Amino acid sequence: MIRKPNAAQLFFLGIFALKPVSALLSHILQPADEIMLFLTRGKHTVAELVLPVIEVETIGAHTGQRRTHPLGGFLDGNKYILIGSNFGGKRHPAWVHNLRAHPECTVHAHGGTKKYLARETEGEERKRCLDFALDYYKGYALYEKRAAPRIISVWVLEPIVSQS
Repeated sequence: MIRKPNAAQLFFLGIFALKPVSALLSHILQPADEIMLFLTRGKHTVAELVLPVIEVETIGAHTGQRRTHPLGGFLDGNKYILIGSNFGGKRHPAWVHNLRAHPECTVHAHGGTKKYLARETEGEERKRCLDFALDYYKGYALYEKRAAPRIISVWVLEPIVSQS
């Protein structure tokens, strides 16, 4: 279940959805999160002040190198929902290309690490997952309009059950 945003978070979420602010954030948020993660030894990000953040470790689509992305991750039971909004940009974020090429990923969240299998949603499932995220952050609806004609990808990360 998603913890609903408090009044301060709602205020900032509204500001973050504004086009000039989200354009700026698209350039500075990931580096700021990486600095904060370094300074706090992997415990905190800037983005977590307003969104539930998880770290998703992917394998680069072109390089094959491991990449870690702090992302808004919405816990739905034992699965995570990710929204490939890229702040409404015309291109998909890099992590989307990585997951399309290599769907197995690692999630670092809540003091633990688990392996997941990512899959892109479609149809009714996509709508349900997007609505789930929109319950927390309405800005995704603005991002989707801004990104058109690109369809924002919506992902489900399902835990990989080890067969020990």
